[in-house]
Amino acid sequence: MPVVHLLRHGHVYNPDKVLYGRLPQFRLSDAGQAMAQAVADDLVAREVPVGRVIASPLQRAQETAAPVAKAFGLEIATEERIIEAGNDFAGRVLTKGARDFMHPRDWWKLRNPWAPSWGEPYKEQRARMWAAVKDAAAANPDSDTVMVSHQLPIWVTRCSFEGRSMVHDPRSRQCGLASLTSFTIEDGEAVSMTYREPAAHIEVPK
Repeated sequence: MPVVHLLRHGHVYNPDKVLYGRLPQFRLSDAGQAMAQAVADDLVAREVPVGRVIASPLQRAQETAAPVAKAFGLEIATEERIIEAGNDFAGRVLTKGARDFMHPRDWWKLRNPWAPSWGEPYKEQRARMWAAVKDAAAANPDSDTVMVSHQLPIWVTRCSFEGRSMVHDPRSRQCGLASLTSFTIEDGEAVSMTYREPAAHIEVPK
């Protein structure tokens, strides 16, 4: 049965603490590059039969995919459907966490966490991610596929598989940097999931 590994990109160089969302030209930090290599090394060491590497079009995803593709002698395919979630706050500098959104000008956008009202609806993220995952499994049925995406779309995919609410505290997501959320696909449907953090030992700059 094909396995599709949703790989979150590595740590991003972002000294100004910008909520970058889908903004272009946010690259991996040195730590992020090391994380990407750690994932590639882990997949090779475990003899995971990777036959295809796919990445979101954003730079940080493409850079995370590069060591994996190199390790298995593959090209990187780009998939728009696994891009970061749209967010109306993209581009804002965040220095105080949740307190950065307490200004009255933001209250209307925050009115509905179930949608969410400040960005791309969870149901739309779920639909595009599962469509991409299932298409990837169907296109590569005899080996594994690594798809480099982003934390929220990956978490929404996992929540829908586990039947849990997609409304959540972002701090509660089990989707670490350069982590692998892996789905086994049988007859076009996900039947099991595993989670792994092969780059957890790499320190993130403060």
